[in-house]
Amino acid sequence: MVLDRVVAEFDSLMSRIGARFTRSEPRARAGEYVSGLVAGLERKNGWTVAEHAGEAGPQGMQRLLRKADWDVEGVRDDVRDYVIEHLGDPEAVLAADETGFLKKGVKSAGVQRQYSGTAGRTENCQIGVFLAYASTHGHALIDRELYLPQSWTGDRDRCRGAGIPDEVEFATKPRQVIAMLERILAAGVPFRWFTADEAYGQAGYLRDWLEERDVFYVMATRCDQQITTRADRSARADALVAEFKASTWQRLSVGAGAHGPREFDWARRQIEGTWAGGRGHWLLARRSISNPTEIAYYLCYGPASARLVDLAFTAGSRWHIEEAFQQAKGEAGLDHYQVRSWRAWYAHITLSMLALAWLAASKAIAAKGTRRPRRRHDRADTTGDPPTTRRTRPHPPP
Repeated sequence: MVLDRVVAEFDSLMSRIGARFTRSEPRARAGEYVSGLVAGLERKNGWTVAEHAGEAGPQGMQRLLRKADWDVEGVRDDVRDYVIEHLGDPEAVLAADETGFLKKGVKSAGVQRQYSGTAGRTENCQIGVFLAYASTHGHALIDRELYLPQSWTGDRDRCRGAGIPDEVEFATKPRQVIAMLERILAAGVPFRWFTADEAYGQAGYLRDWLEERDVFYVMATRCDQQITTRADRSARADALVAEFKASTWQRLSVGAGAHGPREFDWARRQIEGTWAGGRGHWLLARRSISNPTEIAYYLCYGPASARLVDLAFTAGSRWHIEEAFQQAKGEAGLDHYQVRSWRAWYAHITLSMLALAWLAASKAIAAKGTRRPRRRHDRADTTGDPPTTRRTRPHPPP
C-alpha cells in the first residue's frame, strides 16, 4: 500500500542521514524531532516536540540543535539529494527568496529591526534566504542561509556570543544566493531556469554571475530599471513596455493558483546583451487582466529559441517557493523554533527542510504509486541528455 510505502520512506530517509551522526543517541533523537515537526502539534518547539517524544523536558532536543555532534551541512546535502531523487527533472526551476522569523530580544543570531516580507513591515526578526526546487513532481526547499546584517558582522564579540564563527563575514542576500547556487552546480542538480524577485533581479553582479555560468534566469526588476535596447537606446522598463502594441500581449496561464488558473497578459522585447552562442536577453512584462495598469517587469536570459510562454512560466514558478514557505511553517515547524545560536538555527531549519522534503516525496509517491525511484547514481548513465536538458552533470567550479 502507498501508506506503508510512505512510512517506510520515512524510516529510509532517517537511516540515510544516520551516517551524519557520531552517536546513536542524537541520531535517534533527530528522528523523534522530525516526527514531532510533522505531527499535528499546535506549536513545534523544544518543549512540545520533547513531550511528543515522551521525554520529561526539552533539554535533549535543545542539545540536539545547539551542540550535539552531527554534520548539519551534510544533512543539508542529503536533503537536496533526496529531493532530486523524488522530484528531479531537467526542466525544473530553482527559485530564491527570503522569509522572516519574528523574534524578541537582541541575542538571536542575525536579529535586528529589518523589513520582513512575511510580516509586510519592519519588525524585530531574523531573515533566512532559501532556494526551492520546483518540478512537475512537486517542490521543496533545498538550501538555506541566515542573513547577518552589518550590525552583527561589525561586532565580533556579539557574533561570538551567538556562536557565529569568526570567518563568517557580511554577505548581501544575492551573494548568499550565489553561494547556494555554487553548491547546486557543483552537485550537478538538474534544472533549466532560475527565478527570483526584484531584490535579486536588480543585483547586476548576480545576473552577471549567472550568465558567466550559462544559468538561464527570469528575475523581477523595478519599473524604473534602465535598459538598453538592441538599437542601443536606453530607457526605463516601464517606458519600453508602454510602447508595446496591443497585438504584442498574449494571455497565458502560468499554472493553477489557490483561486483557479493564474492568468495574465504577457509581452516581451529583445534587449541588449550577449546574443552569441545561441543565447538571448529580453525585457518581459506581466499585466493584470482586471487592472491593466498593474504591470510587473522581468529581466531574462536564456536560449535564443525561448518562447514567451517559457519565460512567463518561469516567472510564474516563483510562487512555488512562497508555497514551500507556507507549507514548511504550517506543516514542518520552520518558524516554531526557540533557539538563539547560529548553529541551532541551521540545525532546526535543516531538519525542518528534511521534514518538508519527506512530505513532498510522500505526495510524489502517492501520485506515482508504490514504485521506488532509482537514485541519481543508479540512473546517471541509462540514457543520454534530452535535447533540451542542461546541466545534469556537475558544473565546473568558477
